[in-house]
Amino acid sequence: MCLTMIDFRTHPERYRHWKLEVVGRVAYLNMAVDPNGGINPGYEMKLNSYDLGVDIELADAVLRLRFEYPQVGAVVIGSALDRVFCAGANIGMLATAPHALKVNFCKFTNETRNGIEDASANSGQHYLAAINGNAAGGGYELALATDHIMLIDDRRASVALPELPLLGVLPGTGGLTRLTDKRHVRRDRADIFCTFEEGLKGQKAVDWKLVDELAPAPSFAEAVADRARAFAEASDRPRDGTGVELTDLDRTIDGDTIRYSCLQVEIDRRPRTASLLLQGPQTAAPTDPEQAVTQGATYWPLALARELDDAILHLRLNELEIGTWLVRSKGDLDAVLTHDAFVARNLDHWLVREVALLWARVLRRLDVTSRTIIALIEPESCFGGNLADLTLAADRSYMLAGTWGGEGGSVAYLAFTDASRGLLPMSNGLTRLQTRFWGDDEGLEMAEAAIGETLNAEVAANAGVVTDAMDDLDWDDELRLMIEERASFSPDGLTGLEANLRFSGPETMETKIFGRLTAWQNWVFQRPNASGDAGALKRYGSGIRPEYDQRRV
Repeated sequence: MCLTMIDFRTHPERYRHWKLEVVGRVAYLNMAVDPNGGINPGYEMKLNSYDLGVDIELADAVLRLRFEYPQVGAVVIGSALDRVFCAGANIGMLATAPHALKVNFCKFTNETRNGIEDASANSGQHYLAAINGNAAGGGYELALATDHIMLIDDRRASVALPELPLLGVLPGTGGLTRLTDKRHVRRDRADIFCTFEEGLKGQKAVDWKLVDELAPAPSFAEAVADRARAFAEASDRPRDGTGVELTDLDRTIDGDTIRYSCLQVEIDRRPRTASLLLQGPQTAAPTDPEQAVTQGATYWPLALARELDDAILHLRLNELEIGTWLVRSKGDLDAVLTHDAFVARNLDHWLVREVALLWARVLRRLDVTSRTIIALIEPESCFGGNLADLTLAADRSYMLAGTWGGEGGSVAYLAFTDASRGLLPMSNGLTRLQTRFWGDDEGLEMAEAAIGETLNAEVAANAGVVTDAMDDLDWDDELRLMIEERASFSPDGLTGLEANLRFSGPETMETKIFGRLTAWQNWVFQRPNASGDAGALKRYGSGIRPEYDQRRV
């Protein structure tokens, strides 16, 4: 475990780095980084440079805007500092952070920016970046995640991706990919831009498609407000909806046990495993969407999604040596399917839509997590609907055939619903069934034919939706051998193996960011040219030029 536990739970009343204000249909999210508010000691965050703690607050704000402010149709990301937008990731933090923290920091910031794009694409909350000064590195990458970028025209403000010439690393939160795949910047111009540390400003930034429009300094705030109101008017979000307060998660950590209201995690350090037990609903599904609004943060699908998300992040950042996650569930399968059917019937309601989108994001976060994931489908499991896709997200899934201890006991069942037909897409734009059976049309047809059925172990195995079905005599020994084998392998090799196997099929902007870019940045971070004592990260700001090993490898 890390010496200092990183907690992803926060609240606007505890923000140190962001100011959130809602004016009618528009929300203003202004960056005001506390220079002395680093998540770890040893560096100062000047010029709105940021670390993981800053992005934890941003992710929280983006989520709250979706659930607590249904009337908001546009969000402006700006800066509370004069003539400074954001200087990007803090160099002192990157230079002193261990490798795992650097990589997980980049992964989380990528997920946060993808969340912004998801809100724009699917929730009717359109994001706008108001760049009032210099936006460099991660600061410009944050702007790239929005729908529309406005740059103040004062002959000073600029946008830049200076990581290569200044630090010997790459823009780590999607900048390279968003230039070409999202903003359609010509690759030769992108090459020049990424090797020109001063960046570009004014009309040339517009001409190269780096920003969308300029606004003169005297009327910049007014122009931003007008543009934001126009975005808000085009939104389908309800003007008079009642928001759902995202109350603090009820989480207790007692040694190696982590308890939530709908989830329990047990860590076993000898085999380096974490067992995640998801609890099915204890209350009936609502009969209409307003009942779900009234239930608020206790509404079961919302509560479980938030808790699972927090557990994933906690284990990912704070339990680096726990390499295998065993995912189980317990509850009434019919009750789960009733909740699932309620969601399917009411996707036109803003809250129900947001809950479905949240589940899709949580599952995608699991997809890109560098841990072995094993789903165990046992008697009293409730893997149905959204939870059934958890078994497809796993690297392997095992289902008990028959009962525990012979006749008379309960049997394990698995039930896929229409949620698995497209409501929970992976980063590659495919369903998990399509990814599982990529290139196997006959197998996909058989698996999709099982949607809507309650599957026992034999039927699930024949349909190819589980890895294997085992009886109770083999269950414990087979799982023990598998876990021991997994623990004997190289963690780095397993990370590469799993990441390659999980994403069959076509590439998208998101898979490129998490695949190509993350892999290269991961490698670059370990090279002495970046992180060595004479490397660019260590010597940045010292006045001493870095020393590079000039061999291309």
